Amino acid sequence: MTTTTPPPPPPAAPSTTVAARAVDATKVYGEGETQVVALAGVTVDFTRGQFTAIMGPSGSGKSTLMHCLAGLDELTSGSVWIEGTNLTELREKDLTKLRRDRVGFVFQAFNLIPTLTAEENIVLPLSLAGNDPDRSWFDQVVSTVGLGNRLQHRPSELSGGQQQRVAVARALASKPAIIFADEPTGNLDSHSSTEILEFMRRAVDDYHQTIVMVTHDPRAASYADRVLVLADGQIVNELIDPSADDVVDFMKTFGD
Repeated sequence: MTTTTPPPPPPAAPSTTVAARAVDATKVYGEGETQVVALAGVTVDFTRGQFTAIMGPSGSGKSTLMHCLAGLDELTSGSVWIEGTNLTELREKDLTKLRRDRVGFVFQAFNLIPTLTAEENIVLPLSLAGNDPDRSWFDQVVSTVGLGNRLQHRPSELSGGQQQRVAVARALASKPAIIFADEPTGNLDSHSSTEILEFMRRAVDDYHQTIVMVTHDPRAASYADRVLVLADGQIVNELIDPSADDVVDFMKTFGD
């Protein structure tokens, strides 16, 4: 008599304490000799109200992981979740809506609309969704990032640090389930970088936001509650409440 082994059950949806999850996330680019495995079966949770930094040498898969978690890129296999929603099962229209309504983004290049004021840029995702901003929350966000006297200025009238403050405020304005930040201090001087990192840290501590940040900068990573280190498409270590020196010492092992 031949017995058939039943297939494994699907992964459970994340609990209410998990903002995002990757389950056996695999991403392969190209075929044959040109094939590149960017993610090699990554499974990881991102807890609500936690600040996580993702680091690793060039080509380690850190940006690919973030882009797949945020629904900006598709996995080859595996699944990614935002709260209880499996992104890999969504149609493009529903995925676009989820990114707009439940995910915040902060990029190195600011990505502001030059013809809009700071205030209009901050509320843009809400406007696109046809929603009015929660004015009390908007006021809290603006106060947190120190933009009260710059709301009517356009990006060209703001410094790089101020533009990134607008981007951080925009990411916070819709009360997203999670914020993804891709090298958010990469174009800033040290003073502006410190301000942005402190704003992000405060968003986690005071407003229980969840932030996942890709960075090369050990000092930036030291603001996080934990640092995930990737190499060759896999998580190879996790540092909890690290100092900048802790991160530097560990990253030296990669020569990058």
